[in-house]
Amino acid sequence: MDLDVFVSAHRAEWDRLDALLRRRRRLTGAETDELVVLYQRTATHLSLIQSAAPDPQLTGRLSQLVARARGAVTGARRASWRDVTRFLTHSFPAAVYRSRHWWVPTALLSTAVAALLGWWIGTHPDVQASIAAPAELRELTRPGGQYETYYSSNPAASFAAQVWTNNAWAAALCLILGVFLGLPVLWILFQNMLNLGVGFGLMSSAGRLDTFLGLVLPHGLLELTAVFVAAGTGLRLGWTVIDPGPRTRRAALAAEGRAALAMAIGLALVLFISGAIEGFVTPSGLPTWARITIGVVAELAFLAYVYVVGGRAARDGETGDLEEAERSADVPMAA
Repeated sequence: MDLDVFVSAHRAEWDRLDALLRRRRRLTGAETDELVVLYQRTATHLSLIQSAAPDPQLTGRLSQLVARARGAVTGARRASWRDVTRFLTHSFPAAVYRSRHWWVPTALLSTAVAALLGWWIGTHPDVQASIAAPAELRELTRPGGQYETYYSSNPAASFAAQVWTNNAWAAALCLILGVFLGLPVLWILFQNMLNLGVGFGLMSSAGRLDTFLGLVLPHGLLELTAVFVAAGTGLRLGWTVIDPGPRTRRAALAAEGRAALAMAIGLALVLFISGAIEGFVTPSGLPTWARITIGVVAELAFLAYVYVVGGRAARDGETGDLEEAERSADVPMAA
């Protein structure tokens, strides 16, 4: 592409678009139609320049012009309850469903790692001795010890809020740091599974595995699922950096990043529920079977939400990304 010739051929259109945007509140019907046409043309011109003959100054000018035109064409809109409803019934469950090929294997492998760590710790006294002194281990695992009193150490509401904040932060880190090829996500996952494995191993070696599971399962099923979804999505984002597919790397990261941001909001709601269970149900005086049943019901409800509601939305074309009108203009790329 001869950039000078291209600019000469289309400068008048860009200037005309700029002039229309300056007085867009006083446009006639015909001028409004002209503005839309010029916006579409200028967006295409910007794409051609970016792909064939990138010029920073010209690209910057046209990017601003396209952004202004897009704002004039689409108009500003305020968030409404319709957006909340669409997010909960389409965007979020579809995004989780679409990521299932990442977070389901992540969940299975992570659970296996935690189980192996728990077995290793529980069957090797020397490993237990490296964790803490025998007296400290007895204090942790005895009836009424620290593993049990942890869940009632603070008022239920305060404890639930603290748990929710910590878990939401861990999930957000998985989503944010996934862009670094997913490596920080693997470390966060390992830390979570190590903590779980230590508790599993120590309590099993003390003959109190049933108590440990009765304390962990009510909230842990949903909580860990949310962490696995965040980790799987973070790993998927990291893989997008390596292999963006048919899209440009920038476009692919933008789309997956927007979906990951929406995922963070949705998972915060899921973790709020698991935090409430951990704060109010886990330390309650309910029988163990009743507490575990509540956790299983919450987990099955979430999975049904993802696979039924999210699956249907995904089959209808929902990706978890913003609606088309709300995205930055995705202009065609030159062949």
